[in-house]
Amino acid sequence: MPAADRCPCGLPQPYAECCGRFHDGGQSAPTAELLMRSRYSAFAVGNPAYLLSTWHPDTRPKRLRLEDGQEWTGLEILGGTGGGLLQNEGTVEFRAHYRYRGQGDTLHENSRFVREAGQWWYVSAL
Repeated sequence: MPAADRCPCGLPQPYAECCGRFHDGGQSAPTAELLMRSRYSAFAVGNPAYLLSTWHPDTRPKRLRLEDGQEWTGLEILGGTGGGLLQNEGTVEFRAHYRYRGQGDTLHENSRFVREAGQWWYVSAL
């Protein structure tokens, strides 16, 4: 599969079959890790509406503006707790690689997620 067709989240499926199915509203991410991956992909494809729609209402900002000139280049999942199909809380530790105005950098975060009424939400960084 050409690299351009692969999902930005790092899983081997094409974008449309991976995070794209969550971004288009057709499905909700079934685990905390898949929500985290789909949120990373939303940054990579420039979809702030998805980021806001998956941010828990108690911690969601009023608006979100993505940085011009920021290119997300890779995602590493480092670990996590909970967040499975039958759980209601979880964490995902990750390292997201990006380039901003030609300079490479990384964002290292341990994110907290909760599931309410069957929907996973990003809450905050720990």
